[in-house]
Amino acid sequence: MSKAQDSKKEAKKEPAKTMKEKKEAKKVKKEERKH
Repeated sequence: MSKAQDSKKEAKKEPAKTMKEKKEAKKVKKEERKH
């Protein structure tokens, strides 16, 4: 939970985060769920 909040804070601080990066993060989460 704290991790999600952290990433959200970073996104607000750093708008440079592109949608591509967000998509990649989602992909990583999906992979983690698989294992």
